[in-house]
Amino acid sequence: MLQQTKPPYLDTMCCSLSNSLPLILLLLLSLPSSIPSVSTTKAHHPTNTINMVPSEAETLFTIMESMSTDKTWRVSFPNPCQPGSTWPGIECKLGADNHLHVSRLDFGNHPNPSCKKTATFPSAISALPHLQSVFFFNCFTHTKTTLSVSRVSNDSSLQQLSLRSNPALVGPIPPQISSLKSLQILTLSQNHLTGKIPLEIFSLNSLVHLDLSYNMLTGTIPVQLGSLTNLQGLDLSYNVLTGPIPNTIGELGLLQKFDFSSNLLSGVIPDGIEKLSLLNFMALSNNKLHGQFPKGLEKLQSLQYLILDGNPMYITLPLEFGKLVKLQELRLADSGYLGTIPESFSQLKNLSTLSLQNNRLTGEIPVGFGSLSHIYHLNLSRNMLGGVLPFNSSFFSRLGRNLDLSGNPGLCLSPSEAHSLKIGVNVCGSNNNGSSMLPLKKSQASSGLSKSFSLFIPALCVLGLHQILFLV
Repeated sequence: MLQQTKPPYLDTMCCSLSNSLPLILLLLLSLPSSIPSVSTTKAHHPTNTINMVPSEAETLFTIMESMSTDKTWRVSFPNPCQPGSTWPGIECKLGADNHLHVSRLDFGNHPNPSCKKTATFPSAISALPHLQSVFFFNCFTHTKTTLSVSRVSNDSSLQQLSLRSNPALVGPIPPQISSLKSLQILTLSQNHLTGKIPLEIFSLNSLVHLDLSYNMLTGTIPVQLGSLTNLQGLDLSYNVLTGPIPNTIGELGLLQKFDFSSNLLSGVIPDGIEKLSLLNFMALSNNKLHGQFPKGLEKLQSLQYLILDGNPMYITLPLEFGKLVKLQELRLADSGYLGTIPESFSQLKNLSTLSLQNNRLTGEIPVGFGSLSHIYHLNLSRNMLGGVLPFNSSFFSRLGRNLDLSGNPGLCLSPSEAHSLKIGVNVCGSNNNGSSMLPLKKSQASSGLSKSFSLFIPALCVLGLHQILFLV
């Protein structure tokens, strides 16, 4: 808040001074004002007007006129940072030079200024030396534009650059972005950026959050990724990235969330992953990953969300998954997993979602699954499972339509639990025609897999998680 420190009130004056009161008031009004803190939203007008540097004011007007037609900015707000005169989407701070400087610009989100159809990325923002945060949401929608970053001095104050949902933002990420040494949050999501991830981006050692998702970036994930040692959130999902996940990801000791889903990544999950002791969200779905998991997988004791569906793994399910006791969501669908479901999965007492559909799993459902009290989504459909379901009526009631066991001809439901449930499984001892039917032996279970969508569509759930965890 732009606050003016007022002179202390006078002690009660004796009657003999009453004639001097006008003179005293005049002296008080002549005292200098002190302004210890700044905000431009709710403030008193200072006695002495504090202005912007004229060159910065002109730069700001140029930016606003190129971006928005909401107002006639020069006429409506001739003093953009002056308390009582500021427009939505701008914040200012008082500098050591006793001038007000623009510290934040925000476009596209109501009530902030909207962007006109001809708006292009304003490279002039680099001429605002005190700018700390810039946001462009759904601004560049009609006129194609590129991300342009002018080289600035090493004392650039920009800490957050966010460009989201700009379909007309095209071209590569410029290597000059490395000049923004103070950058902590870089969000370039849901645009049409192309080309490789520039190596220069990995010199931004202050980065805490990097989001390049939902673009058309190509090439590999550079091994220089490991130099971003302050990184806590990393999202490269929904691009066209190829090659392996670099083992240097294990050098990101502060990493809590990373999402590489929906690319063309290949190879194995690197052993370096096991060093990420703070990791609570890992998504690698819809890639071409295969082979064994890291031997130290069980070290990820902070992991709560593990999204790995849609990879050609063709291995048995690791017993170590059952040791990740904080897991809330485990998605391993459409990946060709073989063999039985490990009994250790029953130890995942915090599990709310388990997705194992469309694999090649055999054997019975672990008895302990019936005691998973937090589970609300269970999809084991389109496998080769057999035996009697280990669930009681309260389990069926709690999950309702979020339970899918269809496509497992060997499974059957105990007559005592049958009631009127419709879960895609016959009652043990009879089929739909009333004839005798017993659970199939493991060797008799159907090997056919039907390729269809699951009941609760994991991809949409992953997208929802992405928005909660990475939205900046």
